[in-house]
Amino acid sequence: MSRVRLHELAARADGSEWIVGRMATGRFVALPAVGKRALELLGEGLGSDEAARRLLAETGQDLDVADFVDALVELGFVAEVDGRPVPEPDPPRPTLARLRPRHVRFTLSPVLPVLVGLLVAAALLARPDVALGYRTLLWSGHGSAVVAFGAAAGWALLLLHECAHLVTARATGVPARIRLGTRLQFLVMQTDISGIELAPRRHRLTAYLAGIATNLAVAAAAALAAGALHGTPHRLLAALTVLALLPLPFQLMVFLRTDVYFVLQDLLRCRDLHGDGRAYARHAARRLLGRTGADPSLGLPAHERRAVRVYAVVLVVGTALCLAFLATVTLPADITLLARAADALVRPDASTAQRLDAAAVALALGGVHVLWARTWWRSRRRPR
Repeated sequence: MSRVRLHELAARADGSEWIVGRMATGRFVALPAVGKRALELLGEGLGSDEAARRLLAETGQDLDVADFVDALVELGFVAEVDGRPVPEPDPPRPTLARLRPRHVRFTLSPVLPVLVGLLVAAALLARPDVALGYRTLLWSGHGSAVVAFGAAAGWALLLLHECAHLVTARATGVPARIRLGTRLQFLVMQTDISGIELAPRRHRLTAYLAGIATNLAVAAAAALAAGALHGTPHRLLAALTVLALLPLPFQLMVFLRTDVYFVLQDLLRCRDLHGDGRAYARHAARRLLGRTGADPSLGLPAHERRAVRVYAVVLVVGTALCLAFLATVTLPADITLLARAADALVRPDASTAQRLDAAAVALALGGVHVLWARTWWRSRRRPR
């Protein structure tokens, strides 16, 4: 008869099930009511055999609590078994570890999205002289200046976007962590807020949409400021407006697990829309090739099964279009820019300014591709 001491666990009701997990590790699981009751009994100090008898008496269900305990150990939910500590690796250190929920509780206030909405509305009503096109990004005749400003502002906006996710998640007690990642050909900065699944829905949606709200707020503020200035400051702020808005269409690419994807997954009440969608897409591909196999979506609830099958189509079509764009537009453009930069660097009659400009372009573009490759490789080697 095993007696266990559980780690501090959080739980919330989700329809007929319970979402249970550890905020510290971001691990969570969906349990039926009998599983939740088994956790409560184990937490009260009952042994596995005694908990099984109590469950049978209370619910009429014969649960193998010993196997249930083994599963809890695998999830990292158990601190001790029969007085012996359960070894586990230290959880990843959160980003901005000294930031406490009380410091950023204001980010969960319903007043904040209203203020962002008012700022965006003010920018739309003011109609500042900011053209939302690519020419606005070309604010200088010096390519190196354009690339340098775009890179600096772009990375700063990315960090601000992810910090918005981090602070709203931290306000709910989630120890979020920011790191680099890849989505197909895209190098992205991403925030792991896995524990947010245990928070109320309004808080979850706030955390998912915090980055988009931040981009909109920056774009609106920059556009209003640009409308009041002239010359180079106006052109820089106009470029900043466009740079802040550029990532928003990307968020609609839900097949890449963007912010909008997580909102969609939550509203559709799906556990793992992307993972289940990939599994169903592979099953459909095998069927087209004449191979047999069980449909992985059949084990899902009806509402989730429909969502997964539709999402699988979006996933396949979106991925194919992204890779086609990479092959026909992005790579040819980057190769052309790098070839021109290389030519300027080796051409004897090139001026010092032209060489410096070419070096900046080569470092910026080449650096991004090297960083993408390194991040992709490290993500493949990272333990699951």
